[in-house]
Amino acid sequence: MTLVSGFEKIVRRQEPLAERTWLHLGGPAQFYAEPNSVDELAALVRRCANEQVPIRMLGGGSNVLVRDEGVTGMVVSLSSPAFSRLQISGGVVTAGGGVKLAHAISETVRAGLAGLEPLVGIPGTIGGALHGNSGSRGGDIGQWACRATVMTRAGEIIQRDREDLVFAYRQSSLDELVILNAEFRLEPDDPVQLTKRMQKQ
Repeated sequence: MTLVSGFEKIVRRQEPLAERTWLHLGGPAQFYAEPNSVDELAALVRRCANEQVPIRMLGGGSNVLVRDEGVTGMVVSLSSPAFSRLQISGGVVTAGGGVKLAHAISETVRAGLAGLEPLVGIPGTIGGALHGNSGSRGGDIGQWACRATVMTRAGEIIQRDREDLVFAYRQSSLDELVILNAEFRLEPDDPVQLTKRMQKQ
């Protein structure tokens, strides 16, 4: 059995990464995958672990520098719809790790929920933003997080509640391989005022 056996539909070899990063620089990934479900991702992660193949996540590509010789091992993107769902229920927002931060901000502002709007203009995904505790002078994303579901390098899925989450300046305790989704508890506010504040950032 080879590394990609059973994953031929989602894994590509020598995939150029330059166009997937903000700097448009760097070489290809030895293997590049876009899983279509959590189960498919978990199976791929386990295969890489069994074959001792390094695996890395690629989010929005805004905080990454790819070497000219490329990346050895497996690079995984959570760009499929399975990882890009956003749900709003009352003041609770549940966002997949692949949701673009800009999309999450616009949807929460439209729903009249305050908290994420100071992050306007920061590129990337929810997963990447939470991992690095993205923020601005108006606050950090971590202060609103109340739960995160992560996947380890062994393919195990774990739920991390608020008491398990630690955030500091541009870092967090979320050091597992993947942030599958996160839950935020935001505050109700007037969408018009939120939009005005957002435009001043």
